[in-house]
Amino acid sequence: MREFTVRTPEQLPAMLRGFRKQAGLTQAELAARLGVRQQTLSGLERNAESVSAGRLLTLLSVLGVELVLRQADAAAQAAPPPTDLPQW
Repeated sequence: MREFTVRTPEQLPAMLRGFRKQAGLTQAELAARLGVRQQTLSGLERNAESVSAGRLLTLLSVLGVELVLRQADAAAQAAPPPTDLPQW
């Protein structure tokens, strides 16, 4: 399994296009699977940084991509652990 690190919102559009192409899907095909118009998907790919978390997760799921959140080593050492995380 390959991992890709995204550190800025500006990196998302290229990543999403790459995952779509790797899946062998056109914008029209992926849009149909998502239940949106091709123009909507095109806008989403161009402006991925403004997409809601829910829509992004749905898109990633259709593409067979997981979203994994991992605390960076440097941040873990520099910052105290958050106190407002939900208790599961």
